[in-house]
Amino acid sequence: TIPAAAIARLVRLEPGRKHRVLDIAAGHGKFGIAFAREYPKVEIVAQDWPNVLEVARENARAAGVEDRFRTLPGSAFDVDYGSGYDLVLLTNFLHHFDPETCERLLRKARAALAPGARAATLEFVPNEDRVSPPVPATFSLMMLGSTPKGDAYTFSELERMFRNAGFARSELHALPPTFQSVVISYP
Repeated sequence: TIPAAAIARLVRLEPGRKHRVLDIAAGHGKFGIAFAREYPKVEIVAQDWPNVLEVARENARAAGVEDRFRTLPGSAFDVDYGSGYDLVLLTNFLHHFDPETCERLLRKARAALAPGARAATLEFVPNEDRVSPPVPATFSLMMLGSTPKGDAYTFSELERMFRNAGFARSELHALPPTFQSVVISYP
């Protein structure tokens, strides 16, 4: 997918070095798979529900990276991630939850990172006025109507969540031609 490959290029990992990437709520797995394709020594640990991980595993097999693709079945909030990851991916997930729940998950993700590692989050991020650009603003309305407490968060809201979870700083990167953005956060 366009966003998956773009994130793998945006979040540069040191070529030729082994890296461990945790893909939280991996879904189809294509975001982690994009890193495995871009960086031949990356090992992906995809976390999601068991039936969802079957799809991700098949996609890893089709992409030729199944030998570097592991799974971690269960709830993102309950499963033990382990530690020592060079990168944590959180793609299209935080918008389902309220800020307090996001912070709880982000603290857990932060604890799984190795020193010098980071987290990359893909989201629809509206401007601070919350009414522009149109697609992220509309997505915010969709989340308000389709989730108990979800929202499309502004960068300042995401930055605050990451800071409250133990991250030192965050950067916002547009991801054209999509309407989404990547937030890269550093401990």
